[in-house]
Amino acid sequence: MTLPTIAVYNPTGARKTLWRIAQVGGLIATVVLLLGLMAQPDATLNVLWNVVVPVLPAVFLVNPLLWRNACPLATLNKLTGDRAGTRRLPAQGATWAGALGILLLYVMVPARRVLFNVDGTVLAVTIVAVALLAIVGGVFYSAKAGFCNAICPVLPVERLYGQHPLGDVSNARCYPCSICVGRGCVDLSPTKSIAQTFGQARRSRRWLLTPFGVFAASFPGFVLGYFTTVDGPLSTAGAVYLHIFLWAASSYVVVAALSLLRPGRNQELVTLVAAVAVGSYYWFVSPTVVEAVGLPAGSVTLLRVAALALIAVWLVRGMSDVLGNQRHQDAVAA
Repeated sequence: MTLPTIAVYNPTGARKTLWRIAQVGGLIATVVLLLGLMAQPDATLNVLWNVVVPVLPAVFLVNPLLWRNACPLATLNKLTGDRAGTRRLPAQGATWAGALGILLLYVMVPARRVLFNVDGTVLAVTIVAVALLAIVGGVFYSAKAGFCNAICPVLPVERLYGQHPLGDVSNARCYPCSICVGRGCVDLSPTKSIAQTFGQARRSRRWLLTPFGVFAASFPGFVLGYFTTVDGPLSTAGAVYLHIFLWAASSYVVVAALSLLRPGRNQELVTLVAAVAVGSYYWFVSPTVVEAVGLPAGSVTLLRVAALALIAVWLVRGMSDVLGNQRHQDAVAA
């Protein structure tokens, strides 16, 4: 069976070379990261969690493809996925694979407090395990369907923050697109990914019962829950997970109540949820970034203002898109 293909943008010349350099550079950076976690764990953990990772949410707001085009795990997944023939991941499979990715995210982030923030060796082993998962995923499904568009724990965040990209970035990996996943591919269209992931549930409150709906509604509380805990020994893991779970559950209840009060405004709500989550993240992470980089204490306010300004621009853009879509749907219905 031969899968249909879609002719998407094909980078050529200097642009193609730059993306190739970025992809190779990502692999090299991963090796350096692993070596650093083993040889100089404290310094490497500080740079990773307090300098590198805080940049990513802002990158996703601009366009998630900036990261997905260069992500080293995507490079590994595509390396084997390009040899997997035409084994497509159907829509239903993608839904439940995405649910597994969300579960991995919700397990791994709280684990930072008791393991990954303080133990370089454990984090290095985990990174290798996830890299192997990306490679093995490519053996079973073509292109990026086995990991990047399925069980990657970063995918739901890319999808949520990337729903209204501020910049135009094209897919630099998949030409032509083989439709390796049934629906919701961020690489094919970040702006349509959430709607396709919800399917028909997006037209009613049933979106709150989908795996991604549960994630989106609970994510602001998940972020707040994480930042209201502290690093501690492994014996505190139960308390950490319970604390974050309660915050996430409370967030879900609030979003569900807002959905009841404003029926038919699902797109607006999901956009607001993303803005609250990323705004909360930068509010709390700014002091640690400033400390890690060695900037003056007053820089915390500047960083917060800069982040909130970017989020405000993104939110205005997003609401404009949502209202435009709503007017279009009303015109079609009329």
